Order: sequence, then structure tokens, then C-alpha cells
Amino acid sequence: MQPDEVTGKKEPSLAGLVTDFTRELSTLVRQEGQLMKAELSEKVSEAGTGVGSLTVGGAVLFAGFLMLLLAAVAGLNEILGTVAVDYPWLSPLIIGTIAAIVGLVLLQKGRSNLKARNLMPRKSGESLRRDSDVLREHIK
Repeated sequence: MQPDEVTGKKEPSLAGLVTDFTRELSTLVRQEGQLMKAELSEKVSEAGTGVGSLTVGGAVLFAGFLMLLLAAVAGLNEILGTVAVDYPWLSPLIIGTIAAIVGLVLLQKGRSNLKARNLMPRKSGESLRRDSDVLREHIK
């Protein structure tokens, strides 16, 4: 180290600067890894809670929906019976078709919500991108 003429303090050598840079870069990478791990753990926990709620809610909803479908079939049978249509299979066919269409729409919506892009750890990725940009700037 060479003493600075103004302050009298020693300036770090090039080797010292490279050592400090390497140590700080290593610390930064380690901290970014810990942040990524924590964020992924949080996302997995959120997904697990969501799946559990979906399962229980879906089972209860399914039971209630079956009762509503039975009531709709019985009601439609009554209506069709009053207009002299005697096809007992027609009411379940109509109600079943409507229920299937609604179910397919809901399944598509749920599937799109569970795509990988919605579960990605965005904060860590952005932080890593910024860090790499800063490193590239300083290396130039």
C-alpha cells in the first residue's frame, strides 16, 4: 500500500482491491441464493395451502352441485311433463350438458392460473438481473 499525500492513509493495492471484490462478489452471490431459496419456500408453501383449500372446497362444492343438478333434473322433468313430452332421459341430458360446459370453462381457468409463470420467484430473478447488470458495468 502507498500512503495518500492528502490524508496520509494508505491506498489499497490492486491485489487488495481484487481480493475485496472477489469476497464481496461471493457474499453477494450467497445472499442472492439465500433470498431465492426463501422466496421459493414461500411460493411452495402458498401453493400447498392453495391446493389444500381447493381440494376441500372442491369436494364440498361437488356434493352441493350434485344436489342442485338432481333438483334441476326433477324440475325440468316436471316442466317437460306438462308439455306432453315423455322422454325421461331428456332432462338429465340437458342439465348434464350445461354442467359439463360450465365445468370445462372452470377447468381451463384453473389450469391457466397454475401455469409456471405464476409461480416463479420474480423478486429474486429481478435482483439477480440487476446485480449482473451492475457487475457488467463495473467490469467494462
